[in-house]
Amino acid sequence: MAGEVLIAGGGIAGLSLALTLHQIGVQARVYEAASEIRPLGVGINLQPNAVRELFDLGLGAEVLDRVGLPAREWALVGLNGNDIHAEPRGIEAGYRWPQYAVHRGAFHMALHQAVRDRLGEGAVVTGARAQGYAQDADGVTLHLSRADGRHSEARGALLIGADGIHSAIRAQMHPDQGPIHWGGALMWRGTVRARPLRTGSSFVGLGTGRQRMVIYPISHPDAEGRALINWIAEVTVDSTGGWSGERWFEPAEIGDFVHHFEAFRYPWLDVPALLAASGAAWMNPMIDRDPVPAWVEGRVALMGDAAHAMYPTGSNGASQAIVDARVIGAKMLAHGVGPGALSAYDAELCGPVSELVLRNRNAGPFGLLDIVDDRCAGVFDDIDTVIPPEERAAFIAGYKAAAGFAIDRLNAAPPTIPPGARVGAA
Repeated sequence: MAGEVLIAGGGIAGLSLALTLHQIGVQARVYEAASEIRPLGVGINLQPNAVRELFDLGLGAEVLDRVGLPAREWALVGLNGNDIHAEPRGIEAGYRWPQYAVHRGAFHMALHQAVRDRLGEGAVVTGARAQGYAQDADGVTLHLSRADGRHSEARGALLIGADGIHSAIRAQMHPDQGPIHWGGALMWRGTVRARPLRTGSSFVGLGTGRQRMVIYPISHPDAEGRALINWIAEVTVDSTGGWSGERWFEPAEIGDFVHHFEAFRYPWLDVPALLAASGAAWMNPMIDRDPVPAWVEGRVALMGDAAHAMYPTGSNGASQAIVDARVIGAKMLAHGVGPGALSAYDAELCGPVSELVLRNRNAGPFGLLDIVDDRCAGVFDDIDTVIPPEERAAFIAGYKAAAGFAIDRLNAAPPTIPPGARVGAA
């Protein structure tokens, strides 16, 4: 339909936008390359700024508790098992909204079900890969390739490219963009059933900037006190010449990498044993893209990883995609369903989020591990003699401000989309 907003990509970004547009009375349709939407991936964190938006979309604790649990603590730990920095998170930190650690696939499926329930079964067209676009004064045409080999077109008022780090929409908008960037970090991911660490819902980063584990639960504990624990093992290697692997995400054996973490044994955690108890593992390089000067060209905009693929060092990728969706909706309320709304969205987010991409590339909040590694090789008895408390606090506060979840500012901010607001309403 000519008045629809076309959304290329049915991931977290595209589905969040579809729900937002439905909330404000704008017709939307999602075109997804996969022939079936399936629960892929493992753990991700949703920061309080994103959870606020999900609550305002009617996706509250009753939904999020089915796919994860509220995070209570965020902690960085040195090589000898001593704390570098630990702080409460979410409600316990004083936010008005929790931070959630969720199973990415389960959360994705919850968004998909909400879109089907609210927009109808035909709102998500699968097996339809975005290939490019053409626009004119009256609208935009999305060029699609179908799973059966056919080519087709969709016509709408606007096109939002939510088609990920390999976005065809971005490639057309910025034909001179550089290649995917890899800085040398390799990640192995997996899950294991085990007892959660520390508070029972703690996010723990352990090691150095060159070699670390990230561990946190993504389910409530069962009757035996065991939860589904998400883990990420990271090692930095020489990245000269770029990524030489054939694939970006492939299965791996625990034995391929556990030797890097043989020394990660503490009274409260045995990392090799944790890894050995896991099932499948997956390896992929930590990648992002260099920022581009604009996310908008006329009636076409980028969002999510298509706009700002970033390292997961700050747990911001999914959160920022949700915020993108809500800001696009807010700009349509202010400017109508047209290029003016997209320009306003670009003006508000492109610059600061591009800076966040580069901040995450430089380790984001995990940069504290690099500082401690430089000063004492990650081994210490008293962290205050290595990096004073005020320096640690300022480092973390600076990151929260850059990522949009500084507590005082977020708690005081009005809703991105006022309750009951509709495009065109008096």
